[in-house]
Amino acid sequence: MDKVDVLIVGAGVIGLAIAAKLSQQLDDVLVIDKNASFGEETSSRNSEVIHAGIYYPQNSLKATFCVQGKTLLYQYCQERHIPVNKIGKLLVAQGPVEEAYLKKTMLSASKNGVDDLTWIAQAQLKQLEPELRATAAIHSPSTGIIDSHAYMQSLLAQAEQNNAMFVAQTKMITALATPDGFDVSLDSQGERLSIHCKYLINCAGLHSVSLAHTIKGLDKKFIPQLHWCRGHYFSYQGKSPFKQLIYPIPRDNGLGIHASLDMGGQLKFGPDTQYIEHLDYDFPEKLKDKFITQVSQYFPTLAIDKLQPAYAGIRPKLQGPNDAFKDFVIQTSQVHQLKGLINLFGIDSPGLTSSLAIADYVAERLKVV
Repeated sequence: MDKVDVLIVGAGVIGLAIAAKLSQQLDDVLVIDKNASFGEETSSRNSEVIHAGIYYPQNSLKATFCVQGKTLLYQYCQERHIPVNKIGKLLVAQGPVEEAYLKKTMLSASKNGVDDLTWIAQAQLKQLEPELRATAAIHSPSTGIIDSHAYMQSLLAQAEQNNAMFVAQTKMITALATPDGFDVSLDSQGERLSIHCKYLINCAGLHSVSLAHTIKGLDKKFIPQLHWCRGHYFSYQGKSPFKQLIYPIPRDNGLGIHASLDMGGQLKFGPDTQYIEHLDYDFPEKLKDKFITQVSQYFPTLAIDKLQPAYAGIRPKLQGPNDAFKDFVIQTSQVHQLKGLINLFGIDSPGLTSSLAIADYVAERLKVV
C-alpha cells in the first residue's frame, strides 16, 4: 500500500491553500479531486470578491478568518503577481430603516477589526456614483476583486514546487481509521487504489458531508446537515456605470443581488439565493424579472436588454432557508476523537477571502508549524 503524509480531498481554493501550506513542512502531500481539474465547483463560480469582514458576528470563525485572510491574500497576490484590484465597495441603504442597519453594521465591523469604513451621505454618493440611487452608504476601501483562477493556479504551483501531487478524476470511496492514520480506498478513473495517510483532510465543499459519511469510525453525530444554495449571475453589456462594487442590504441568507466587476471591467449582478435538492446549474427563465426588480432599487436606469444570463454557482451552506447565522465548522480530533482527521463543513462566503487564514489554522491544528 502506498503511503503519504497528507491526503487532501477536494482541490477547491481551500484544499489548494492547505496543500500549499502543509507542503512547506511535509514531504508527501496528495490532493485529489473527482473533477477533471482543480476548482471546478464553488471556487470558480462565485463573485471573486475579497471581502473586508464587515457582516459576521464578533469572534466567529468567519469574522476572524476573513479579516486575517484579507491581509494575507493581498500580500500573497502582490508577492506572486496575481491579478487583484482593491476596488472598494459601497454598502447602500434605501431610507431610514436601512440606514439604521448600516450604522449597526459599522459598529459590528469595528469590533471585527474593520476600522476603515466611512459614512457616505446622499449628496456625496451622487458625485461618486451618478447612476446609483441610495439615501446613504458605507464605503469599504479594503474590499477588492481577484482573478480566482490565477490564484488557484498559483497555490497549486506552490504546492507542486514543494513536491505535493495533484491527481484529478479521483474519488475517495472509504477511509478506515487506524492507530497511525487512515487506510483509504480511491477510485481513480475507474481503477481501485489503496493508500495510507497520516493526515486526512476533508475539503470536499459541496460533497463534504457525503464524504464524511464514508469515514469508518467517525461518529455520525459530528456530521452536520448541509444545504446546497444556488446563486445566479447576470452580466451587463457595455461599459459599467459603476467604478466600484455596489451591495444592497443583505437578505435571504445571502449578501443580496450586488453589482460586482471582474478584472476585465465586466459588470455582473448576483448572486441570488435559491436552495436546491439536486446539484445542477439551471438558469430559470423567470429569474430575470427578479433581478430587474432588486437591481433597479439601486440602479434605476438599468437597461433590461443589456442584462444577460452568465453563470450559476452553488454554495455549501450550513444554514437552511430560515436559519440564523451559521459559522464555518472545522472539526479536529478534539471534537471527533479521530487523530489526524480534519473535516471542513459549510465553507461558503467568505471562504475565498479566508483561504490562507484557514490553511494556517489547519496547519496549527495538525501541529505541523
